[in-house]
Amino acid sequence: MKTLNGENHMRSRAIAAGVLALATVLALGACSAPSSDSRPNKQIVLWHMENTPSRVKVFQALADRYNATNPTHTVKIQVQDWGQIYTKIAAAAQSGKQPDILFAIPDFTTYVRGLGLGQPVTDVVNRVQATSGLVAASTAPYTDAGESWAVPLYGMVQMLWYRADLLRAAGVQPPKTWSELLAATKKLTSGNTSGIALPAGKNLATDQVLYSLMITGGAANFFTKDNKIAIDNSKTVAAFDLYAQLLAFSPKDSGNYSWPEPQAAFTSGAAAMAIEKGQYLAPFEAESGRPASDLGCAPIPVADNGGMPGSIYYSNGAMVLSKDKSTKDGAAKFLEWILDPKQYGDFLNAEPGLFLPITKNGGTESNWRQNPTISTYKTCVDAMLKQADTGTLFGFVDGQYVKSIGQISGQNFLAQAVQQMYVNGQTPTQAVTWIQKQMQDAISK
Repeated sequence: MKTLNGENHMRSRAIAAGVLALATVLALGACSAPSSDSRPNKQIVLWHMENTPSRVKVFQALADRYNATNPTHTVKIQVQDWGQIYTKIAAAAQSGKQPDILFAIPDFTTYVRGLGLGQPVTDVVNRVQATSGLVAASTAPYTDAGESWAVPLYGMVQMLWYRADLLRAAGVQPPKTWSELLAATKKLTSGNTSGIALPAGKNLATDQVLYSLMITGGAANFFTKDNKIAIDNSKTVAAFDLYAQLLAFSPKDSGNYSWPEPQAAFTSGAAAMAIEKGQYLAPFEAESGRPASDLGCAPIPVADNGGMPGSIYYSNGAMVLSKDKSTKDGAAKFLEWILDPKQYGDFLNAEPGLFLPITKNGGTESNWRQNPTISTYKTCVDAMLKQADTGTLFGFVDGQYVKSIGQISGQNFLAQAVQQMYVNGQTPTQAVTWIQKQMQDAISK
């Protein structure tokens, strides 16, 4: 969400080294940046956590392009990391050195607001809604008390990815139900190939994959109507049990996996299936040595009894933290510029396939649709857009806005519970009982 998104793709050493150096300089600058109140009003500092080299490069190029329009406020980007952002933004809030714009996901937004940061951006969202239309799933998780607390920028959704060549060789059809998924995983595990690659490390990647299976098993909502924890139930146990069974056919070092490792196993042929977002598209042919037709995608399998289609869905947005009116207005202009059709497709192409449009006309924009990755994998891209229609996120199910969700997601309790099973040998029932207590304790503090 954490990313959401810390997936890394292979790039040339020269580019990676250059971008890493840039990110290091900017990150160091973030540590010593003056407070937003003491900076000249002509500059807007933006923090984002999409630190994969290709995304860093595109975001910087867009900022440079915007700055070349001679705006009242120029944009300075400082690259951060999802693994450190919770502690870093808390320290920034305490010292008054917060950025003016902060990229966020819904649960992180509640955490930032709990630190006393964040300004309503309802007027910006309303203007974008009027000109381009916004997908409801992108705005709802940021709406509380009649105000919007972040401007949505792009969406992310998970799919079941499979190696069509390996499934053909094994005589396996893409699974549609949990029982079919488990059977396929077992049959595809042979020799040096695992049936599936799943993350089981203490990280957001594990949270996300497990939660997608909880959704398709009918356990998406783990709060009561008065926002108390209610994750300890039979449907959650069933999702944990499935995850534990699948991990038996995942590579042996899955306990250290986050985002890159399952993808590397999948593209190399060391795993036949994986559950992830659309970052698998762009590097597939180069990293696998296989034709694009060998990358298959399908909706995430659903529970055999009472299952429903779905996936974790992240609306990635931008919060405005500055209280200065002039700076807020400058931030609004930049964010609206990004979402303008003239630039929006280029913005999405920072990671084609992973970044999905959240404007209603975004899915038809030529500079996105004509991207080689998007056009090559059109079928899977359209499948992801359809999957997004049934996407949801913990703490924001069916119109919820659970303000304590950031205290939970920031500690990766779902992933910790997976490790209770995978590392400590707990049963699914014990792991779910454990997570119930951990979550209760976290929100009661």
